[in-house]
Amino acid sequence: MATAEQDYYELLGIERSAGDDTIKRAFRKLARELHPDVNDAPDAQERFRLVAEAYEVLSDPERRATYDRYGHAGLRGGGYQPSEFDLGNLSDVFAAFFGEGLFGSGQATRRTARGSDAGIAVEISLAEALTGITRAITVNVARGCDTCEGSGAAAGSDVSVCEQCGGAGRVRQVAQSVFGQVVRTGTCPRCDGTGRYVETPCTACDGDGLVVAATEHEVEIPAGIHDGQRIRIRGAGHAGPRGSAPGDLYVEVTVAQMEGVHRDGDDLHVLADLTMTGAAAGTTVDVPTPEGPLEVEIAAGVQPGDVIRMKGRGMPSLERARRGDLNVHIGVRIPRKLTPEQRLKVIALEEELGREPYAVAEGDDGFFSRLRNVFR
Repeated sequence: MATAEQDYYELLGIERSAGDDTIKRAFRKLARELHPDVNDAPDAQERFRLVAEAYEVLSDPERRATYDRYGHAGLRGGGYQPSEFDLGNLSDVFAAFFGEGLFGSGQATRRTARGSDAGIAVEISLAEALTGITRAITVNVARGCDTCEGSGAAAGSDVSVCEQCGGAGRVRQVAQSVFGQVVRTGTCPRCDGTGRYVETPCTACDGDGLVVAATEHEVEIPAGIHDGQRIRIRGAGHAGPRGSAPGDLYVEVTVAQMEGVHRDGDDLHVLADLTMTGAAAGTTVDVPTPEGPLEVEIAAGVQPGDVIRMKGRGMPSLERARRGDLNVHIGVRIPRKLTPEQRLKVIALEEELGREPYAVAEGDDGFFSRLRNVFR
């Protein structure tokens, strides 16, 4: 039973004044989200049990009134015990509640058997992400057993249809609840859901018909891929039961950071660290890029915080036939130590220059212009 902290209204995501239709819609939505066909989270079954319990109480006028007045303690005092729900086939449960299948069909549908998906991570450099690369990978996945040819039976042993479930792999029981007749469906204990019964299992695969084997693939990693994106290789996952379709293989790509380069989408950002004299007189600097050092010409009088945008020198776009931009951010270093003679020269230069060279051009929205606006 839910604890006092787990409010039934909060579990369903509804207001305390919600009507019957709102309660039903909220439970329907959550049941769809938590169905095993679409949600493989480890806590999905427990979460469904709780929302089903919340619906069981709030859809009953008398129990809802007791809960609203006295909370969980009032329900326990009245002898209420929540129903136990088997989540092996939530479509059957949903049909019992609402007279329809979980996904809108008149009958619960049986999910087609399919192998599980597999995953592997690969790391590439930013330079490799710029050009794209083909990477060889090796992944361990389940494959059909060669010894028994996937049957799971030892040589000379027969594979028969499970008598308990009739080959369905699931068994059904009918129970009564506050909703009426509820069909409970679970995995067949005799065949473990395979629908087959093997008298003498294959020793190579322990009767599973599958063995784990290393498989190799050439993965085409496209130019412009972003850190954390995945590439799907269809049919390269684990083999399915009884010769059914295999799952897919997902290759998660990690793009290693490059020192001195920051990526923002398809744009790249680098810092040009200038000296005071280089910024005043103009200079050229080398900045790091995934293609190697790039020489950038800096105009005289560049200001700290200025950005030089170099169009088309960033990363390729996955969506469009273009490249992002390379943004060169200007930083200026001021000497921390001067000899007495050097200090006199700097002062003499300052007196010679006067204020005119420091004048801000009309419309300049540079760093110091923005800073002055802050203090106005």
